[in-house]
Amino acid sequence: MGPVLAGVLQLIALIAALALVYVPLGNYMARVYSSDKHWRVEKWIYKGIGADPNTEMRWPAYLRGVLAFSAAGVLFLYLLQRLQGILPGSLGFSSVNPAQSFNTAVSFVTNTNWQSYYGEQTMGHVVQTAGLAVQNFVSAAVGIAVAVALVRGFARSRTGELGNFWADLVRGTIRILVPLAVVAALVLVACGAIQNFSGIHEVGQFMGGHQQWNGGAVASQEAIKELGTNGGGYFNANSAHPFENPTPFTNLFEIFLLVVIPFALTRTFGVMVGSIKQGYAILATMATIWVGFIALMMWTEFAHHGAALQAAGGAMEGKEQRIGVGASSIFAVSTTLTSTGAVDSFHSSFTGLGGGITILGMQLGEIAPGGTGSGLYGMLIMAVIAVFIAGLMVGRTPEYLGKKVGTREMKLAACYILITPALVLIFAAASMALPTPPHSMLNSGAHGFSEVLYAFTSAANNNGSAFAGLNANTDWFNTMTGLAMLFGRFLPMVFVLALAGSLAEQKPVPVTAGTLRTEKPLFTGLLVGAILIITGLTYFPALALGPLAEGLAS
Repeated sequence: MGPVLAGVLQLIALIAALALVYVPLGNYMARVYSSDKHWRVEKWIYKGIGADPNTEMRWPAYLRGVLAFSAAGVLFLYLLQRLQGILPGSLGFSSVNPAQSFNTAVSFVTNTNWQSYYGEQTMGHVVQTAGLAVQNFVSAAVGIAVAVALVRGFARSRTGELGNFWADLVRGTIRILVPLAVVAALVLVACGAIQNFSGIHEVGQFMGGHQQWNGGAVASQEAIKELGTNGGGYFNANSAHPFENPTPFTNLFEIFLLVVIPFALTRTFGVMVGSIKQGYAILATMATIWVGFIALMMWTEFAHHGAALQAAGGAMEGKEQRIGVGASSIFAVSTTLTSTGAVDSFHSSFTGLGGGITILGMQLGEIAPGGTGSGLYGMLIMAVIAVFIAGLMVGRTPEYLGKKVGTREMKLAACYILITPALVLIFAAASMALPTPPHSMLNSGAHGFSEVLYAFTSAANNNGSAFAGLNANTDWFNTMTGLAMLFGRFLPMVFVLALAGSLAEQKPVPVTAGTLRTEKPLFTGLLVGAILIITGLTYFPALALGPLAEGLAS
């Protein structure tokens, strides 16, 4: 079997697995967020945090809950790292310095999981499990909660109430993420991923010195890292490390975990708004972009344009032999079209155009299928913009799911799509203009610029992957990427929740002969076109200076 056919067959198997769980998982999540009953363990949690899960919240109160919980998470994780040197189970590692502690705390709380450190040489068992792994669960649950709040905004009318943040957070964690992560971790352990609390072991001589490995609760963290679209690896090599991703099967299984919840949430959306077909329209949009990007990536990587790659006979630099070009391409597209950031190969080693595809995937806003929750609410924002464009073309007041898209709604949607590109381009420009930051670049020219552009695209879009050629462990990059992650996570949430509140207050508009049928393929095509055009107009000049210039010069 040739490598191209192997890659295509893996993609087909992945799509089949996703189709198999789409309906039951989507329906289950809709029941979770629509139920008025509380599990006993959930009641204990509500009592412990002093929250009333039955109190409905308007959008400002819902937002305050998101921000307060996230701020507490940043503070706790920061202090945990700063105190690591005196904690048990630290494996002898010292406390993490302030700039890196801030960056890492923000990174994991914002579901970015950007890592400017070597995991196996920096973080002990306590920080990894009590700090990072916990945030892998709750940061993903926050994203789903905000998405559900927006869905309720479409589903409800003549009320500004969007549900209860604390109930949504706890249910997302206890009823969805924990059970799925347990099953996924058992699969990974059965397939060879490690799960222990072992110390550091010397395993032999390497390049004239001693080679050391340390164990850890890797499989359990790997499961929620992928399932919650987090991405932070236990080891610096991330999912390219055999302890995290030992076989071709686990590689495909981890890709499945990356995208299963974001895709299934479209079914949840359809069930909650009372129109399954609307969910299928959003699913079709996400799937079209996802499959299209995978096809482009496979073409660029298998063609391996460039004199060096042609001489080598393939684009295998930076890729694992056991995984190959096809599976690496699927993983790279899936991790950058979601807010995951996990890698099974190093994107800096991809072809010029292949690296550009990973950057463009994040610049779309990570909405195809996107992160846990963030992908759905990002796509719904783009749907609002698409119906507004359609309304302008026919001279009719735009409507979506029975709600009018007026001046207020469009201002909120416009702010949402503008804030992230502004963060990416401003921070990248400042890094290139100042004298010190460019010294962190491993490469010069177009590829060096791509390293910096990738870093801030990843941070502001809460992805977390890196081009692997940039030394980001400096005060400048730790601080600036930390700010990009904070603003890139929470400012868009402000606009999403404000939009949800505005929609929930409206009365439904009856369907007429002139209503745009947003469940039809025509709307799916319009939505895909709007996404690509808006992203292209926003980022094309920056892409032309980096990956496009490198790819055309190959």
